[in-house]
Amino acid sequence: MQLLLSSIRIAAATMLICVAGYATAVWAVAQAIAPDTANGSLIVGASGQVVGSRQVAQAFTEPRYFWPRPSAVDYDGAGAGGSNKSPTSTDIADRGRDLVERYGATSDNPLPADLAAASGAGLDPHISEEGALYQVSRIAEARGLDRTQVEGLVYREAFSPGGFMTPDRIVNVLELNIALDAIN
Repeated sequence: MQLLLSSIRIAAATMLICVAGYATAVWAVAQAIAPDTANGSLIVGASGQVVGSRQVAQAFTEPRYFWPRPSAVDYDGAGAGGSNKSPTSTDIADRGRDLVERYGATSDNPLPADLAAASGAGLDPHISEEGALYQVSRIAEARGLDRTQVEGLVYREAFSPGGFMTPDRIVNVLELNIALDAIN
């Protein structure tokens, strides 16, 4: 019996140190070093309400907004994941046809790859600068804005994720749409 009680105490102490202690230490370090990221990179709107996260895509469907990449998980941050469908899947082909039609893509004006393909997690909040510029005409028309004004906004919001070493620029769709709402 003494051996059983000793084993239970050792197991409890191990769990307390390795589970509760470690998790608390990681949480405390994250709060000290990068509290914004540790708390979900939330974006608070002008009204003081949380409007989203910089790290999770949202479904924008109105013509007056920039649209994100397609999502296999319907933009549900609680469950990231891909579709796990084969490239020969009829569902993937149907989705591709729907996207080409939705964006009005043609052989002379092909759809950028990131607007046609979901990311691995289905929650990527960014699109390429090219993908954002592809949508400028639709947004300018829907909002009654000059095309160059919307293009300028895309150029201002775009950044290189790897700093100056990365030639490709991306833009966060939620932040771009918030900036768009601020001008119109």
